Amino acid sequence: MNEILIRGGTVVTAEGRECADLLCRDGLIVAVGANLTASAGAQVIDAGGCFVMPGGVDPHTHMQLPMMGTVVADDFYTGTAAAAAGGTTTILDFVGAERGQPPLEALQVWRGKAAKAAIDYGFHMTVSWWGPRFSEEMTALVRDHGLTSFKFFLAYKGGLMLPDEDLIAGFQRCRELGALPQVHAENGDLIAYLQAKMRAEGLNSPLGHVLSRPPQCEGEATVRAITIAETVGVPLYVVHVSAAEAARAIAQARGRGVKVIGETLPGFLAIDDSVYRHPDFDFAAGHVMSPPYRPREHQQALWQAVQDGTLSTTGTDHCCFTKAQKRLGEGDFTRIPNGCGGVEDRLHVLWQLGVNGGRISPEQFVALTSTNAARSFNLWPRKGGLEIGGDADVIVLDPAKTKKLSAATQHQNTDFSVWEGMEVRGVVLHTFSRGAHVWADGDLRAQSGDGRYVARAPFGHPYQGQTR
Repeated sequence: MNEILIRGGTVVTAEGRECADLLCRDGLIVAVGANLTASAGAQVIDAGGCFVMPGGVDPHTHMQLPMMGTVVADDFYTGTAAAAAGGTTTILDFVGAERGQPPLEALQVWRGKAAKAAIDYGFHMTVSWWGPRFSEEMTALVRDHGLTSFKFFLAYKGGLMLPDEDLIAGFQRCRELGALPQVHAENGDLIAYLQAKMRAEGLNSPLGHVLSRPPQCEGEATVRAITIAETVGVPLYVVHVSAAEAARAIAQARGRGVKVIGETLPGFLAIDDSVYRHPDFDFAAGHVMSPPYRPREHQQALWQAVQDGTLSTTGTDHCCFTKAQKRLGEGDFTRIPNGCGGVEDRLHVLWQLGVNGGRISPEQFVALTSTNAARSFNLWPRKGGLEIGGDADVIVLDPAKTKKLSAATQHQNTDFSVWEGMEVRGVVLHTFSRGAHVWADGDLRAQSGDGRYVARAPFGHPYQGQTR
């Protein structure tokens, strides 16, 4: 029997907080209350002065993903170990089928890659092409494999971008199966036009990336995706919202009763588009991701959307590259591998910006980093809370401890950090993944292969109250 007693902390969930102990046994939470006792030989953690919270659920990562002639720097071990060091205990990654590849075949490829994961993981399926076979195999993905979310792209013309007729058919299929469609909402046709225009004018630096993907492209695509979902009658999850126009579209839709869930990233709440004007290529290219960082006024709008619940989840879109990989795009911004790291930093940055910044409460922090994602993707109550019988995915955060974020000290497998030099107050001291002590105050104990695949049932929380 393996017992852990976390004693004397302030237990925080999305619903409230209390001074209490927390007892875990054989990987599950068995008690939360005052003056708990454990058996002889139990591990005891003194959490005095600290917050005890559910481990983070990152609903948006890309580990070991082939992209633009290279492969992202983090595989499923290094990426999930870094996640554990930052207090995240579950990730949802994306299976990327090649064009024409059967999705069930792609899933098996990704299951092989993820066998080295150090924490628990689930999958979304990228709808990289559409046809009768893809539609047909969605049944087995949902019912046999517990993969119940599918991502559709309105961007990347000539690649992942699907025409509206395929979006309509795919959304209908999701509704039939009780799956949750997700969208990368940018207008791919407009972006392709602007990219060609920038290059014709001789603008090939990273600045061309942000100028070719203006906020209007995200706003229009968000409205279009919501319109399709509303008409089809299916819930919708909008990933990595970066623009005020997109947040406004989600708020308006929710106001008229449409079931739309909005996700944003910590970087979009803090970093502005001036990074692309930096004279150092490595610095500017290190921030190239899609959608890009926006002008400063968008951050205020996004924080308001976080505070009022329009944007209710946070991911990282963790898709990190080294400086050398980013240099593949020197002389042509369209060839810079798209993506930034962040799976290790999300909780620390959001605590600093949100809780310390007076923008959100500790309870809202838990909702944004864990509970709302678990509910959205039908992981609750096994994940995302401190429910009796739930997995012992628990973190202990010391609100007084400080650290400086830096590529030199991070566990992410890259030599760049968008948070370089940022001072945070509020540090994860301990991370437990199903009761395993994977992070112990600076000691990374995460083991390759310890993570488990988490299957999910269809017709989850976003479908509640909706006629099937």
